[in-house]
Amino acid sequence: MDFDFKFKSIAVRWFANIFLILAAAVIIVAVLLSAFLSTSYMERVRSLGNDYVYDFSVLKQTDSDNFKDVAVSVSESFAYKDKIEVQIFDKKGNLFLSTTGILGDNYTAPDYDKALKSKDNIGSYKGKNYGGEKIYAETTAVYDQSGEYLGAYRWVTSLKATNRQITFDILLIVLLSIVVLAICLVSGRFFIKSIVRPIRDVSNMSRRIALGEFDEKIEIDSDDEIGELCSAINTMADELKRAETMKNDFISSVSHELRTPLTAIKGWGETAKMSLGTDEELVGRGLDVVLSEADRLSNLVEELLDFSRMQSGRLTVNTRPINIVDIISVATDMYTELAKKQGVEVSYSKPEFEAMVLGDPDRIKQVFINIIDNAVKYTEKGGLVLVTVEPEEGCVKIIIKDTGVGIPAQDIDRVKEKFFKSNKTVRGSGIGLAVADEIMKQHNGLLFLESTEGVGTTVTAVFPNYEPPEEQPIMETEEVILSKEDEIPETEEIKEETDKLPEDIFETDGEIELKEED
Repeated sequence: MDFDFKFKSIAVRWFANIFLILAAAVIIVAVLLSAFLSTSYMERVRSLGNDYVYDFSVLKQTDSDNFKDVAVSVSESFAYKDKIEVQIFDKKGNLFLSTTGILGDNYTAPDYDKALKSKDNIGSYKGKNYGGEKIYAETTAVYDQSGEYLGAYRWVTSLKATNRQITFDILLIVLLSIVVLAICLVSGRFFIKSIVRPIRDVSNMSRRIALGEFDEKIEIDSDDEIGELCSAINTMADELKRAETMKNDFISSVSHELRTPLTAIKGWGETAKMSLGTDEELVGRGLDVVLSEADRLSNLVEELLDFSRMQSGRLTVNTRPINIVDIISVATDMYTELAKKQGVEVSYSKPEFEAMVLGDPDRIKQVFINIIDNAVKYTEKGGLVLVTVEPEEGCVKIIIKDTGVGIPAQDIDRVKEKFFKSNKTVRGSGIGLAVADEIMKQHNGLLFLESTEGVGTTVTAVFPNYEPPEEQPIMETEEVILSKEDEIPETEEIKEETDKLPEDIFETDGEIELKEED
């Protein structure tokens, strides 16, 4: 065969489950048929032999006085001397007569002894005679009416022709069996080939699809179910390619379409603040709203881009020097009360020292939220989640240890894979640790997991310390964050005041349309 055999492959399973069973069935049938033919031939030999010596059955009607005379008379008129030999024994077991005229000295036979011991007075023997020839013999013991033993007559025939016919028939059966198995093997080869090759193509295509390669196609050679499967895989690849293209095009087009008016809004607002000399308070207030909305929409655009970057492995972070102790405090505070309701204690003592790292506070907080959320989810009532911060030389370690159900040893290396869940009975999407690990990589950090099933899990996040440049002193800046309550909503009043501005106060290649928010 020109296809490779592999353990647990379809070809091997077909060979083990179909061909071997079929071969065993053919062999059993061949053996049974051979035995049946052999038995049939022997029954025919026995039947013919009894027919030939039917005349000797007259000895059963004789007595001790005329037994030998009748035997001699029947032997002389016996018509089948060329086909079968008949031997006559006296009551002492001595052979005194043979239709061939050849008598052996003190001749005895196994079938003679069997006949004397048998209830039906008949004994048979299949084997070799004193000359080594294969024979079949049958002896009938003769008794008179009073039950006195008179003697026996025995017929013997050669099995040479019979064995030759049996051997021929058995060889024919073996040859037919080999032909049947060969036909099954050859037809099975083409059948398995017609299945294995397309399935192998489907398997390879699936791997390429999983890697994001959608341009390859499977060649369709048939219109059966396998052909339909190949066609479905090709269609799926086209649909996935189209969906991927639509997603990327959507994110790209939306981002670029939003960036253009945002840039224009921000530019108009800054120019208005610097150029207008009348009603400065109203103009400044309106332009502040435009700038605030521009920043808010810009953040929205960044969130859309972050989604695309995460899918393509190009996620970036906005880093700055931060005290990671404060970030951990915020994350633990979010879960302290929630954990109490579930009967789980979240223990964290804020250290007195500062641990400065270079990172994105929102992203780092997301890491700790994901880890603590997992710890609380997988810890049963009465358990403990302990959060500690340990400074090390050149780095800081955040250790989150729980007394939960733990992770099986065979799953510990996969828990950071996207969508993998070791325990499917607990809520969650299975991407929390995967996202956390990606964010840690973006911060040049490391995420370690140690777990013992039934004991608990320890997650260690390691961040490098932030070392400020000596030649550039750190400037303290005050951040002004506009909360949702402080945001100035767009109203008809603002829109009306904006409409009062001269139409030619700005020069732009595009148009800006202000719409009232719902």
